[in-house]
Amino acid sequence: MPRPTLLTLRHWPPLGQWLLLIVLAGGLGQLLKYFAVPAALFIGPMLVAIGFGASGASIRLNRHLFRLGQGCVGLIVAHSMSMAVLLSVLQSWPVMLFSTVLTVLLSAVVGLGMVRYGGFPASTAAWGTAPGAASAMVSMAEDYGADSRIVATMQYVRVVCVVMIGALVSSVLGVGDAPAHLLAPSTPAIDLGQFGLSVVTIVIGVLLGSRIPAGALLLPLLLGGILQVSGLVEITLPDWLLAIAYACLGCYIGLRFDRATIAYVWRRLPVMIGASLILIVLCAASAWLIAWLLSKDYLSVYLATSPGGLDSMAIIALDTHADVGLVLAMQTLRLFGVIVTGAFFARQIIRLSER
Repeated sequence: MPRPTLLTLRHWPPLGQWLLLIVLAGGLGQLLKYFAVPAALFIGPMLVAIGFGASGASIRLNRHLFRLGQGCVGLIVAHSMSMAVLLSVLQSWPVMLFSTVLTVLLSAVVGLGMVRYGGFPASTAAWGTAPGAASAMVSMAEDYGADSRIVATMQYVRVVCVVMIGALVSSVLGVGDAPAHLLAPSTPAIDLGQFGLSVVTIVIGVLLGSRIPAGALLLPLLLGGILQVSGLVEITLPDWLLAIAYACLGCYIGLRFDRATIAYVWRRLPVMIGASLILIVLCAASAWLIAWLLSKDYLSVYLATSPGGLDSMAIIALDTHADVGLVLAMQTLRLFGVIVTGAFFARQIIRLSER
């Protein structure tokens, strides 16, 4: 039996693993933030958690904490909602619908390529390349007979690629100072009453959205947006709570890269990464056309069309002062589009691959 090493966390007590994860995740997040890396408090913990998963860590973040983290991000995005933003979205809905259809079609093309050249099963490739919420796609894939382990890895590999490339692009194309309505809802003097109402909104939204794909993000966003626009609640979230929320999201995603999953897909990992990069490049190219049609800055449209998670893109958009309303609207529209049409496109990919 091989002797355990310091690089193998499997034999560490859970308390030791948690303490080390908290210290390293928090430290790397702050280090990246010091160097002005976009979404540093999300990327840092995610990278550390991936290392923990690959090193055999036995700890897993509770899914309820992940959902509460999503709820915090949803409420942050809701803070950017104003009547002007909503009217702008309504005026641009035809272009947003076109962008959604285009992204879904591009993902289907990449899925066919993985079947033809990567040797992936058609149903698995279809759900693995679907540009929706990773957790939603994995659960739906299992219902339709696809290999959920490969689908989960494909989805989270793409999330990692999208987040890292999105952070790089954002650092190069940063929009600059944010408009007043897009600033983070954090103030030095916290209004305890409004803070309490904000937390209650998160909890209620997460509970109501527990059975809806990405509902833990969308329901707090919807409730918070309605309360924000109506003036009933002034969304107030302190910096420390946002940092915890980002860390929960990053650690939950990263810890899912356990050694068993990595070993299972190791031989196909280069194909997964290549397919993810191809889809990212295709979506980035389409963003030029969409940016021209919408007369928007390229960074905002790039984040809006990027095939990553809604929460991940919202965090990067907030940190880079991009048009959060646009990113939110297009990502949400695509999420619902993929959920509604996912089974249809999976069947078409299977049919075409058989031919």
